Amino acid sequence: MRFIDQTGHSIEFAGIPKKIVSVVPSQTELLFDLGLDEEVVGITKFCIHPEIWFRTKTRVGGTKKLDPDKIESLQPDLIIANKEENDRVQIEKLRKKFNVWVSDIKTLDDALSMIISIGDITGKFDRARSIVHEISAGFTHWQGMKSDRVMSSAYLIWNHPLMVAGQNTFIHEMMSKFGLKNVFSSTERYPEVTLDELRRKKPDVLLLSSEPYPFKEIDAAEFRELLPGVKVITVDGELFSWYGSRLIKTPYYFEELDRQIKIAL
Repeated sequence: MRFIDQTGHSIEFAGIPKKIVSVVPSQTELLFDLGLDEEVVGITKFCIHPEIWFRTKTRVGGTKKLDPDKIESLQPDLIIANKEENDRVQIEKLRKKFNVWVSDIKTLDDALSMIISIGDITGKFDRARSIVHEISAGFTHWQGMKSDRVMSSAYLIWNHPLMVAGQNTFIHEMMSKFGLKNVFSSTERYPEVTLDELRRKKPDVLLLSSEPYPFKEIDAAEFRELLPGVKVITVDGELFSWYGSRLIKTPYYFEELDRQIKIAL
């Protein structure tokens, strides 16, 4: 069987992979929700869902700093990676020895395509299509924020230095699906910004993500003082940035977040 990943790279299998290493947290959770278990032999230290795998599966380093020796000791049939979350040099080295399938996800359609592809590769065709159907139905049901106008927003992923989500990111796509206009949509990926830049952009809403930087309510209180007039909300970063089966939960989280923002207005 021959498959082409989302970066155009081709891999071939004689049959369904029996030993899989996943080096992307959201895709690790997807493998679990597809119904796999013993087939997954390695994950990263950031693959916290499901908890049972986090406690019991072999860890092969972090997403940016994989342990190639540990991966080689597992002799996987398949490594599942991501263009943005993993280090390109490390992935290229792994490709010389193993089948590596790499996702490249900026839109919801990219995510749905990835789920279908991984379902096909792992022999979980029906379950993958069921997950995609459930995600699609949820986003169809969600009609966007209940507001008289499109509100502007900035989404912080890091503090010291301040970093935001720009265009061509999955977070930007989720902001749009939620119904917010990204004030940093003219910039690519995850630029560093200053507090003065945030002030000049004048977002209606500032979203503080729970990951990768774990913004807390104390941070939100500080930004409220620094940015008077801006509605500052802490948000679940997994539900804005994870592009696997967790997307089933995202539209329903959007409904809850919409209510939070209305209370804050």
